This record gives sequence, structure tokens and C-alpha cells, in this order.
Amino acid sequence: MDRNLPLAVLCGLLVGLGIYWFFSPNWFVAGGTAAVYAGAAYFYFAFEISLLGSAVQFDDRIDRFGYAIGLFGLCVSPMAFAQYYGQQGATTLPFVILFMGVIAFLLFISKAQQQTEHIH
Repeated sequence: MDRNLPLAVLCGLLVGLGIYWFFSPNWFVAGGTAAVYAGAAYFYFAFEISLLGSAVQFDDRIDRFGYAIGLFGLCVSPMAFAQYYGQQGATTLPFVILFMGVIAFLLFISKAQQQTEHIH
């Protein structure tokens, strides 16, 4: 039996319950966050992908500069949006956690697609 999907759902549920119990007692926020992390965990387990396993490298100096600007934006923007649209304090943390899960999910699915293209 393939255990990747049940294990991924378990990971998503744990993250969602943690969000609900510790940060935001809202099932809509917790459920959405759980779904994002379950999807990311599935691709992590099914394709044995690591976020830190391979680094993106660019040879051109301008490309590296653009990449650095983009990474800075990815690091700063969740906190900026949470602070601007949310209330100060613990209510902004679920947004930041969700945003990081979205980034992980998108990275995992792109790497999984690259692996399946090499297989076929």
C-alpha cells in the first residue's frame, strides 16, 4: 500500500491543528493551511524531494542579482502583508506559516514535474 498520501494528510492535519490550537481558532484558516501542507508533504514523500537538496544557481551576474531580490521579497512579503492586513500579534503568524507552505508546495511540484519529465 502506498503510504505517501496518508502520511501527507497526517502532516497537514498536524499543522492545521497546531494553527487552530495555538494561533487562530478559525477552521477555515486552519483547514486551508492544512491542505497546503498536506499537498507539499505528499510531493516531499512521493518524489523524495528536499528543499535544501539542490540550490538554484545562475551564471550571469544580473540573473544572480534578480534572484537575490526575489528571495528577499519572498522572505519579507509575508510579514509585511500580515502586518498590514492583519492585527498585530499572534494573528499574523498563521498567515506567514501559510505563505511559507505555499512556497514549499510550489517548489515541490516544480521539482516533481522535472523528475517525471526525466523519467518519460
